Amino acid sequence: MNEALLARYDASLRGLARKDRLRTLAPRAGLDFSSNDYLGLAASKRLSEAVSAAIARGTPVGATGSRLLRGNAPEHEALEADAAAFFGAECALFFGSGYIANFALLTALPQKGDLLVLDELAHASMHEGAQAGRTEARLAAHNDVDAVEDAITRWRAEGGIGRVWIAVESLYSMDGDRAPMESLVALADRHETFLVVDEAHATGVWGPDGRGLAAAFEGRDNIVALHTCGKALGGSGALVTAPRTLCDYLVNRCRPFIYATAPSPLMAIAAREALAILSDEPLRRVQLHERVAFVGRQLAERCGVTPSGSQIQPFVIGDVRRTMTMAAALQARGFDIRGIRPPTVPEGTSRLRISLTLNVDEADISAMVEALAEVLATA
Repeated sequence: MNEALLARYDASLRGLARKDRLRTLAPRAGLDFSSNDYLGLAASKRLSEAVSAAIARGTPVGATGSRLLRGNAPEHEALEADAAAFFGAECALFFGSGYIANFALLTALPQKGDLLVLDELAHASMHEGAQAGRTEARLAAHNDVDAVEDAITRWRAEGGIGRVWIAVESLYSMDGDRAPMESLVALADRHETFLVVDEAHATGVWGPDGRGLAAAFEGRDNIVALHTCGKALGGSGALVTAPRTLCDYLVNRCRPFIYATAPSPLMAIAAREALAILSDEPLRRVQLHERVAFVGRQLAERCGVTPSGSQIQPFVIGDVRRTMTMAAALQARGFDIRGIRPPTVPEGTSRLRISLTLNVDEADISAMVEALAEVLATA
């Protein structure tokens, strides 16, 4: 074995270990306080029955090619039609994952000479797309509409004449806070810009019928939304909803769409059934919102934590080692809570990310908060 070939990678891993940032894969264990299966659909009877029925009638597991070759299955088209109607958009496109969809959007739609203003805490996939794209990208302070407008104004004063794109999440994955959607839409209208909204953690949970926090604005010519199918919808993939012209442009110019094998038709079946469940079973959202309120009260009373008001509750600790020690202690007690470290979150904000799903009940939540309070007192 030529150790020199691997030396730089080994050194990098040792460096991560010294900083308590070395990641390893671990099996699922304990009560679910870490997944994004917010509505408990991943193992739901309706989703499994829909997929089983599809297999029984001959739906293939694989797409066999890209959508522009033989991979365009009727299941994809049926999902996209239903999704466009459900979310109130003119058109929808199904991608293999939310990461790929975000990357695809921001590398394909903003053009050379345009400006992309990106919230500093937006998903890593958005940042990757911004870096790889053809347009100039500038970061704006988190949820600061004035900072976004200042970036646009400065760029125009410097001679920028192209189109402006704003990219945000509607519900942020690590802080659980919401974007100021009305103000952002008003800003986009005022400056005649496009607004790209990643609804990954809002789809299925918030908005009428779980249509997301940008539901009131879908269907506008300047709104592009991403609805992940791998979180509250219980499957995998992502739906991009947009004006038909932009969807047609993605089909013709978006390399991650053109050259990738299409998602499994079975995942399209699962996503379509999940959208139906959102309409048919509103009690799931009601129950989740009740758990969100319950854990908020519990954490405020026992641990002095300010509730986020969403199914994502951060417990910011700061120190990396203490964060991971606390996470390990909670896992040892049977609660699957993960520590989140830089670079996923900013330096000095390492945290426990507590995720609320229908996979736990109020008794589980009370036991978790009790364990957290005990670990907090000793860590």
